Amino acid sequence: MLFSTLADIPQILVRRATPALFAIIMGTGAISVLFTIFPYTHGSKPMITLSLIIFFSNLCLFVFFFALVIAKYVHYPQKWSSLLRNPVTSLYCGCFPMGATTLINIAVLVIHTRYHVGGKGFLYFLWSMWWLDVVISFVCCWVGLHFMFTYQKHSLQSMTAMWLLPVVTLIVASSTGGVMAQALQPYSTSYALTTIVVSVFMVAVGLSLALMILTIYLLRLITYGIPPGGTVLSVFLPLGPTSQSGYAVLLIGQAFGTLFPPISGDSQFLQNFNGNSAGVVLDIVCTCIAFVLWSLATMWIIYALLAIYSGLRSSKIVFRVNFWGLIFPNCVYATLTIQLANAFDSGTLRVWGSAYAVAVFLLWMLVALRSLWEMKTFIIHHHPNSGTMDEKIDEFEQQFDRRWIPSHDSARTSITEPP
Repeated sequence: MLFSTLADIPQILVRRATPALFAIIMGTGAISVLFTIFPYTHGSKPMITLSLIIFFSNLCLFVFFFALVIAKYVHYPQKWSSLLRNPVTSLYCGCFPMGATTLINIAVLVIHTRYHVGGKGFLYFLWSMWWLDVVISFVCCWVGLHFMFTYQKHSLQSMTAMWLLPVVTLIVASSTGGVMAQALQPYSTSYALTTIVVSVFMVAVGLSLALMILTIYLLRLITYGIPPGGTVLSVFLPLGPTSQSGYAVLLIGQAFGTLFPPISGDSQFLQNFNGNSAGVVLDIVCTCIAFVLWSLATMWIIYALLAIYSGLRSSKIVFRVNFWGLIFPNCVYATLTIQLANAFDSGTLRVWGSAYAVAVFLLWMLVALRSLWEMKTFIIHHHPNSGTMDEKIDEFEQQFDRRWIPSHDSARTSITEPP
């Protein structure tokens, strides 16, 4: 019976494939970035090795999930329409470009910059992948919001922080643009400046939309209270746009510090600056903006911890796939904290960022190990009864949903049954 169940798994995986799988790629990729910037072992060979191990594992997982999703929607083309009209599952489409950006970051920071693999040609290939990611991010944001306006039904009571997913795609892509611009500068300052200008546009649009949605979300929390059950985990999602936009703005300021044309004039104020005065001013302004956004993210952490505490007192939070949604926003908060510690040369921020990074890594380990254990237990102890192939697959899927997918009431803020 076990071998029969294992033989049915490929077909089941294709039928159950969903864009929400790329939330795993996002979280794992962000963990890989943390290894490269951890302050007390920065640049050490063991940390870089661990980062690359996670990167290549994540890359294989990305290709596997991509193949599953493509196979599903090629084999069941009618599912495209139901995906776009689904008010919950459609939001997870943004996880695809955001997961891809984490792979591009490591490829630029480690594989190209540190080990010089591929040289200029490889960097330009990564740059082209970034442009493709930018296009997909704009589609997810603008088309995704358009479908929310026109083809989906939403209400304030059912609203969750998942509404942020389509707009955060622009912010995440802009931060990768900051990483890309620094790598492009030795080869072409014009390409680097173009990348930064596009990144400024993306973070401005994405952050503006995110702040609008966060205002509505705060109203929803005040009016209807904390989301019930496992959906309370979604209160950590506001860390994503606030922290990631802060990180993007910080990188943009650093790039402008060397790329922006210098200001000339007879002003005594300008004469006090050495070198690229305009870039220095913009770098300082962007660093201050990044700190303000870090402050907002820290505020949301306090609200999230209080919400988790209240949720645990009222009900038990059962392990589901939506636990993966905790990893990415907390990772980018740790990343921003460490980068601000470097910018301000602050020991306090450095300690706080390092401690938070370790905590997020432990959380990632627990979620990953628990996911593997749950899947193993499910395959061994849950198998369909005798019947036709379609009946066995339908029964197996129902058992899968009961174990992994939140109930209908809570699914509106986490992962629902794919269309």
